[in-house]
Amino acid sequence: MLLNDALFILTLATLAVLIDRLFGEFLNRWHPVVLMGKLISGFEARFYAASISRGFWLVVWVLGATLAVTQGGLWGLNHLADGLNLALSALIASTLLAHRMLHDSVKALITSDNPNAAVAMLVSRDTADLSQSDCYKAGIETYAENLSDGYIAPLFYLLLFGLPGMVLYKAINTLDSMVGYRTERYERFGKVAARLDDAANWLPARLSAILIMLLHGQWQFWRFYPQGRLHASPNAGHPITAMALAIHVKLGGPTRYFGQWHNKPYFGSANAPETISSDNVLRSLQTRNRLDWLIMLGLIAALAAVLLTGETL
Repeated sequence: MLLNDALFILTLATLAVLIDRLFGEFLNRWHPVVLMGKLISGFEARFYAASISRGFWLVVWVLGATLAVTQGGLWGLNHLADGLNLALSALIASTLLAHRMLHDSVKALITSDNPNAAVAMLVSRDTADLSQSDCYKAGIETYAENLSDGYIAPLFYLLLFGLPGMVLYKAINTLDSMVGYRTERYERFGKVAARLDDAANWLPARLSAILIMLLHGQWQFWRFYPQGRLHASPNAGHPITAMALAIHVKLGGPTRYFGQWHNKPYFGSANAPETISSDNVLRSLQTRNRLDWLIMLGLIAALAAVLLTGETL
């Protein structure tokens, strides 16, 4: 039974990565993350209070409802033929990976007539007065950080806990993206969501940073850590620093959020240029092909090992 479960999850993960690679996002308003967002917005509209306890019940409500719906869906899928179950499960899992969408959205900054408007769709910082270089910098930082949140982490939890683990991770991440801000409204209400997201992303963020370093030939892959830990987030700074070191640019620095300046540290080599060009963006996006190939090869190798193990028992 354990071999069959491992075989199913590995096949599911392989198909999900392939579907995301080929087709990217779909389902639109029925996308699972959109539905999670409605759960969060509905609770906030009715029960918001600037208190940690109310934020705790938000998390309980969203994770409980998400798990209940997921388990109900799995019950239905398990009553289908194995091939149809696998195909539908792979489609669902692919919607919870966002590598193609992330890559294409950041790449669009280069060709956009209005990069400030384009980058505003990707980041929470104030973008109206950003220079073109700053827009490109924000795009690279977003790509690096969201390699973890949008790709490595959901895949990590899929492999560990199956589809329920992947869905619950995305619910945690969606909670953080909607209420996990250090603003007057969300400082207390979003505290539990933010801390839970920090915990869920602790290992995937560091794994993402290591992969970025190695895929760009940075064999001293641990060099990202001293700077990465200076970021206000316990996780975001690590893949951002890894990307800065990998493509030899300087990221970070003072950034304005919701009208207030935040003195973020700089990330990257001391002699790296601060002016970011479109070539730097393209170089960061080269990570996509290398990472997808590595993950696909790793999953196929794991599948082969499970199949060989099953044959020898």
